[in-house]
Amino acid sequence: MQTPTPTLVEGLWGVRYQVRDINRAVAFYTERLGFKLEMQNPPAFAAVSIGDFRLILSGPGTSGARPMPDGRSQEPGGWNRIMLQVTNLSDRVEALKEAGLHFRNDIEVGPGGKQIQLEDPDGNPIELFEPAR
Repeated sequence: MQTPTPTLVEGLWGVRYQVRDINRAVAFYTERLGFKLEMQNPPAFAAVSIGDFRLILSGPGTSGARPMPDGRSQEPGGWNRIMLQVTNLSDRVEALKEAGLHFRNDIEVGPGGKQIQLEDPDGNPIELFEPAR
């Protein structure tokens, strides 16, 4: 009988985004996107959630934002992103634009559905996604 191989990954704990201002980031995610505040310790750290998804916000100085051994800084932005499922994408985008939020592109349509990239206040991308029906 073969011994089972231990599992390296026990589960998804969350996704970490680097931010410049914890309070501003928390306000964006809770007030604009409907996330729930789980924990906050400004200026270093906060955690917000929606359903079973946890987003960790790391401010300057937190252990999750320290420079790499080769000196590279961990900074906000980039192209990897969380995907948030929505309904009525066009209506949601219009309301968010009216509220002054910044989008990287226009709504794209493909075989899997429609999507658009929204930026949080620190330039971290968030994909709003409406699956094809």
